Parts: sequence; C-alpha cells; structure tokens
Amino acid sequence: METHMRRLTILNLLRESGALDVDAVAARLGVSPNTIRNDFNALAAEGQLQRVRGGAAALHNYRNGSGPDYLSDAFEHRLQRCVRQKDMIGRWAAELVDDGDSLLFDASTSGYVLAGYLRDRQNLTVVTNGVETARRIARNPSHSVLLLGGLLRPDGVPVTGMFNDQALRDLRIKTAFVSAAAVTPDGALTEGDLREAQMKTQMLEIAEQVVLLLDSSKLGRHGLASFGRLDQVHQIYTDGDISADALAQLRAACAQVTVCDTHGVTAYTPCERENRHHVIGFANLSEQVPFAAEVRRSLERAAKEAGNVDLIVMDNDLDADRALKVADALIAARCDLIVEYQLHVRIGAMLMEKFRQAGVPVIAVDIPMVGATYFGADNYRAGQMAGLALGQWIKQRWGGEYEMVLCLEEARAGMGPAARIQAQLDMLTAALGPIPESKIMHLDSGNSSAVSEASVMTALARLPDLRRIAILTFNDDAALGALLGARRAGREQDIVLTGQGGDRSLRDELAKPDSRIIGATTYHPERYGAELIRLALKILRGEPAPPAVNIEHSFIFAGASAPTPLPAALPV
Repeated sequence: METHMRRLTILNLLRESGALDVDAVAARLGVSPNTIRNDFNALAAEGQLQRVRGGAAALHNYRNGSGPDYLSDAFEHRLQRCVRQKDMIGRWAAELVDDGDSLLFDASTSGYVLAGYLRDRQNLTVVTNGVETARRIARNPSHSVLLLGGLLRPDGVPVTGMFNDQALRDLRIKTAFVSAAAVTPDGALTEGDLREAQMKTQMLEIAEQVVLLLDSSKLGRHGLASFGRLDQVHQIYTDGDISADALAQLRAACAQVTVCDTHGVTAYTPCERENRHHVIGFANLSEQVPFAAEVRRSLERAAKEAGNVDLIVMDNDLDADRALKVADALIAARCDLIVEYQLHVRIGAMLMEKFRQAGVPVIAVDIPMVGATYFGADNYRAGQMAGLALGQWIKQRWGGEYEMVLCLEEARAGMGPAARIQAQLDMLTAALGPIPESKIMHLDSGNSSAVSEASVMTALARLPDLRRIAILTFNDDAALGALLGARRAGREQDIVLTGQGGDRSLRDELAKPDSRIIGATTYHPERYGAELIRLALKILRGEPAPPAVNIEHSFIFAGASAPTPLPAALPV
C-alpha cells in the first residue's frame, strides 16, 4: 500500500475507533511499527490526529458538524488515557457480539472504543447511559439505541440513572459491557460518581452475561463508591501490561480472564466455583420496613448469583413471638446457616439458644446477638456522621442557636440503635456546646413512620412557640414519619433532621432541594446481600471469620451528587 492510501486508511480506522495502537495498525496493514510511527507523526504535523504514548488519538473537535462524533473535552481527555490498552481490549471483546444481540454499555471510554469495533454488526439493540457511545452505535441505521434518561453530569460525560431504576429492571439484556474507575485489592469494583455506581449496580443484576473491560492501570486502586465485586462478573478483558499478582487476583474471582495483546489473546479457564450446595435461612425484620425489604431483595440476588445457595425467606414482622416461631421453622427446614434480622434485644438469648441446640451458625444483622457473627451498621460511627452534618447546618443556618432536640428512639432494639442517637448528641455537643437536659425530649419511634409521625405531632403541640427544633432519628422510617408529622402540624419549617439508612423512600425525599431532611447516613442496603452471602459461605467452609463485619457508611446531603467527605476520625 502506497503512503497516501496507507495514511487515508489510518484516518478511517481512527474515525471508527477513536484511538489506535502502533503495533496493532502495523500488524493490520502489514508494515513495520516504525513505518506507522512515521505515518502518525506526519499526520499529527498536518493536524489530522494527535500523538499519544504508544499510538494516536483522533482530534474529536467536531463542533462544526463535519465529523462523526462530538466528544466533550472531559470525555476526550479520558479517552486519551491508556489508548493502546483500551484499543486491544475493545478489539478482542467485540468478538463476543453477534448480529441481533441485546447489549448494555456503561458510559466508559472502554465501552466507547469497543463500540467502534462493531461497525459490521447488524440489528443490535443497545442500551446505554453514555451519550458518546449512543451516538457511535446509532450511526448504523439497523441498530436500535435506547439512551437512558436521567441527569446529565456537569462535565457532559454520562447520563446517570437517578430516574431509571424501573426502566433497567424491565430490560432483558444478553451482555453488559462495563468498566470501573478502580478495582480495590479486595476485589471491589468502584466508581468516582455515586449515581454512576448506583446505575452500574443494576447493570450487573439484569444482564445474562457481564463482561468487565478493565485496563491494568485500574487494578489495586480505590474509587469513591462501590458498585459490585469481581466475583459478580462472568468475563474479564484486560491487557498484557497486567502484573502477575493482579492477574492472580482476577483469576481468583472465577471469571474467564482474557489478556489482550497486539497479536492475540491469552484466555484463562475459569476456576471452578464452589459446588457444595447450601440452604441459608433469612429471618427478615419486616417487609413493611423499606430498608429491610431492600436487604431481602439484595440477598435474593446474591444467592442466585452464587449458584449454590437455596434461600428460605421468612418475615419476623417486627414481632418477638413471631421471630421465635420463624426461628423454629428455619431450624425445621434444616438450614445450614441462618441470617437473623430481628428487632427485640430481649429475645436475642432465646433465639441463640434455639440455634445452638440445633447446631446452626448464625449471622445477626444490625442488632447484635451474643454468639452470632455480627453484620451491619457501625452504629456509633453512623450516628457521628449525621450529628456532624446536623451541627454544621445549625451553625450555618441558625447561627448555632436551637430551642429543642427531639430524639426519636427505639428502646426494643437495645444498645446498637441507641448508639446512633448518642453519637448524634455527642457531635451536636462538639459543634454547639453542652446541651441542657431541659432542651432534650425523648420520643418513641415505634420503628415505624406512623408512630414517629404521631409522636412528633404530639411533641410539637406541646411546644407551640418553638421555631428551631432539631430531630435525631435512628432510622429512615422515623425520619420520614417525623417530617410528615411536622408537615401535618404546619410546622415543617420549624424542624431540621437527618436520616439513618439511605433507603429508596428517603432518597426520594433527599432529591427535593428544600427538604427539611438535610441528608442521611447511608448504609447501602442494596449491598447487604452480596456481603452476607460471602460471609455465610466463608463460615460454612470452616474458614476463620471476624466476630463483626461492618458495612461501609457514607453521608449524602440533600441534592448532592456524591457522598460528602468526612474526617477519618471524628471528634467525640
């Protein structure tokens, strides 16, 4: 091929993929890498491409409409990172796609590069939250492209899925192609944007096959928000720069790992996942509590994903007698392990005696029981986060002045939830000074929004002249009930409060910019299931397990797009 035609070919390839690797183009055109370097340099001097390490990237400055794509500056900047690695990964991962497939793409640059290698496919149905990827796929009129609606980030890069929960659940997707900003040493897939992470969590759940596009630079790092784990992925495509230790980490996830290089790939056979079948019983707090219902759904998803777990779900219905009967039923069902999520601290010993006599190991969720492995909230830390945020708000909006503190508590739940309230009081004291007992009123939340609503309405009727009232809650139901009570009393503007839990019902309230619930400590109930199944299988294999495992907490202010950073060590 003569020089002129070769360089036209290079530009055509660049328009299709957005980035090129020297060695890959040399192999494709049958010339030496040095010849391609010279071509790249010449085309860069003419202003037709830009040189990047190991290759070239397109000049996506198509604001005059003459080019096939418009890429935002932020997206283009990300596209220029690890050009060679992304090109190799996208080229080989595209081999998984057949005509007529239904595909799901995230908003990553890796997915965008892969999409460039699908130009000869026909009749694809593609769902994505990436504007650039949608444009690229839509160039072929045979394809159907669904761009998920929602909120466009300020940098113009992805469309995030704040309003797409139901839309995603209704889809049937053959293959999801996702990337990650970072993969932690313990296998968590993370993103830098909370809303993007929330959407990717759903992407992992609805696809028959999940393919992770992961250049090796992202391994061993940390991102802001986790959306899944390596063991939820079916196939992983990475590049030849991966270290031996990082490759071993990927292979340990029991997915098929494909290492892509310029001239070929190395595909590692998945390790065998655990074959022994287990029956796990789950005694849930109550289906009437949104947080508990979300935990149950996440546990069902995780059990299905594990492939060797039968899950028996029963409802404690916030009732002590019912919890004891549920325990008997799960023991009779010969469960190998029981996950106990119940409210009444006074029956913890009775439950554990039943389980001990049956020889069944137990994981206690959120309410500790002596003899069980604890999983759930770090109660005091979670309360500190909310108390710190509330104290800062009162200082900024009310000049540090308040007239009353209402504490919506749940005595039946024992010391755990009580620690959340105490931590909030401690942080308010640290921010505002000592709180006189005369300014503290203790109320019963009843662990329900209805009881909390009635308690707050009664309290406000006794305090008709007060206009600056802070409310401390131990869960989201109490927070939402308190807000409704103040609203019904015509006193909504007299209160300020935070949530504890971050379930869907509270997130809807936080989306309102004028909400008197100024934020919430999030417990991520959608992540409970995967962590519980992982811990349960570890116990059932006879491996050492810690006495307590805490879920990671973060704090989100109303209207914020991501958790607010807080000090690693909060003052007491």
